[in-house]
Amino acid sequence: MLRAIAIDDEPMSLEVIKSHAAKVPFLDLKAVYTDAILALEFIKNEPVDLIFLDIKMPDISGMELATLVPKETMIVFTTAYSEHAVKSFELDARDYLLKPFNLGRFLKACQKALEWHELKNGNLAGTMFIKTGYEQVKVNFEELLFCEANGNYVNFQLPKEKILSRMTLGEVEKILPSGFVKTHRSFIVNTQHIQKIERHQLTVGDKLVPISVSYQEGLMDRLK
Repeated sequence: MLRAIAIDDEPMSLEVIKSHAAKVPFLDLKAVYTDAILALEFIKNEPVDLIFLDIKMPDISGMELATLVPKETMIVFTTAYSEHAVKSFELDARDYLLKPFNLGRFLKACQKALEWHELKNGNLAGTMFIKTGYEQVKVNFEELLFCEANGNYVNFQLPKEKILSRMTLGEVEKILPSGFVKTHRSFIVNTQHIQKIERHQLTVGDKLVPISVSYQEGLMDRLK
């Protein structure tokens, strides 16, 4: 069950969200707010998994408010203005609902949030969703060869393609199951795909991955 609140300065918009939320079996809409400051107080005192958040509001914008909530809290932006879409995904929003939205579109946003929530809590066995650009791409763990840090991004290497996502390797490490092991400060490898182990590198699928000295012992312990 996702614990959610909605924040919008328009009461009619909140009524729409309340109506839609009542039809989503895995969503528990705890409260709705026209006052963003009161909503922040609620978030400080109560666990919230998901916020439906309007962007254009008096006193504080939804974009600003999104930076003030706990990082693990998921955001779905709700707005009548499509020009904010790019910025919303830069803030790692789970989705962007353009008003007026129907129940089907609302449900799709809730489903994305649920899948991400279950993934982070280890309940979605065998798969993960990777955000790349404006899309969420579903990837099977067993197909993933390795993950490589690339500045503020991570490359997810599959047998025939590479997916680039704005994440840190530390964030990825918390999501991956136990079959993955760190071999270098910039690499996490799927042990199922290791073909050859050499002193300073691994062959993973048909790719070469480095092994740093500080991770050698941990790697060999895991492979035992």
